[in-house]
Amino acid sequence: MDYSRIFEKFNEKNKGELVFQQAVKEVLDDIEPALEDHPRYVQDKIAERIVQPDRVIMFRVAWVDDKGEVRVNKGYRVQFNNAIGPYKGGLRFHPSVNLGIIKFLGFEQIFKNALTTLPMGGGKGGSDFDPKGKSDMEVMKFCHSFMRELYRHIGPDIDVPAGDIGVGAREIGYLFGYYKKIVNEHTGTLTGKGREYGGSHIRPEATGYGLVYFAREMLSTKGLDLKGKTVAISGAGNVAQFAAEKVIQLGGRVITLCDSQSTVVDKEGLDREKLEYVMDLKNKQRGRIKEYADRYKAECIMGKNTWESIKEVGIKIDIALPCATQNEIDSECAEALVKNGAICVAEGANMPSTEGAVKVYRENNILYGPGKATNAGGVAVSGLEMSQNRLGVVWAREEVDEKLYLIMKNIHDTALLAAKRYSNEGDYLAGANIAGFLKVAEAMHAQGIV
Repeated sequence: MDYSRIFEKFNEKNKGELVFQQAVKEVLDDIEPALEDHPRYVQDKIAERIVQPDRVIMFRVAWVDDKGEVRVNKGYRVQFNNAIGPYKGGLRFHPSVNLGIIKFLGFEQIFKNALTTLPMGGGKGGSDFDPKGKSDMEVMKFCHSFMRELYRHIGPDIDVPAGDIGVGAREIGYLFGYYKKIVNEHTGTLTGKGREYGGSHIRPEATGYGLVYFAREMLSTKGLDLKGKTVAISGAGNVAQFAAEKVIQLGGRVITLCDSQSTVVDKEGLDREKLEYVMDLKNKQRGRIKEYADRYKAECIMGKNTWESIKEVGIKIDIALPCATQNEIDSECAEALVKNGAICVAEGANMPSTEGAVKVYRENNILYGPGKATNAGGVAVSGLEMSQNRLGVVWAREEVDEKLYLIMKNIHDTALLAAKRYSNEGDYLAGANIAGFLKVAEAMHAQGIV
């Protein structure tokens, strides 16, 4: 069969949605051997069906700012695939949000959720609303308006949203509070909730911790660990903060963080005190990472992200953890990572490496963990939060952390095994794509043409 025709037809239906096209091409390229091995999936046209969402929901979000002016934003929820469980995926509030980005994120979520082995389908949502610079009252008004439309499309057995970029504890609280008011019931319909009202231990830390657990498993295949390794991290938000915390706990040295304005390079490395300052700066003061350089002896590189800074300044590192946004590492930055000693790249963000960057990793035998596998810790603990809500229990922090570690280890081992069977041994990208696809494909096949 000419599998390139699947992608050509997909492109015709999704013109201009470049990141979505990039994500789909990556998966279709990798799953071809699995399709050859399972002709019933070809007959059922599983590949053609899995790249199209079950439904796309778009709506207007009107709200009033502190000056009394009416503001209007776009809202989205893409329910992509529920073959193995209710739709599950975050909400992103950021000016860059558009339908193509939400479809890309929802598509990735299908495979990420499947890899956790928990019963969750793939979905994603969000808005082009920017919480930065807004008062708590303005954010609350927006969240309430957003939920006035979204509530009719979600539920604990239908679709369970969570947080993402721009949607943290504050936003989840406002969204959940209004949802509970509208439907008059207290259910686990959103995850990432505060522990006071149904949230789980480790949920804020889960994506960052899970990322580092996965990186440690990759290193262990080469007889290595994180102790004494120099680690570059991009971003300064939730994922970056807790990835840094876990790296420090395991004996690594984190030397970079960045935001949309600048990168800071602290060659002495972050410690607990410095990290606590970053958490206060970004989570409470909502300040800029350049303020870190004013407080500590650190270099600040304006207008560059972490990877551009490494390329420009020539910073020696062992491990790269991109935790900011999609396509933040291009082929030139990837070549700079190789040149400056990187042996491992593990993605905390969704698809932060371009197709060219991935090619560089593969050509240079870099240990490369793709986001759909390495950053699955967040949705894994969201799934554990759903389980706790259904059971009416709260598991201890240590118990949730242990479950998270075991899930990440299983994802690592599953991807490694699938790569060995269908692709090249050690190719975690192909392994993750194939393993995730096979689980969803088998469920779709069992349920017939629906």
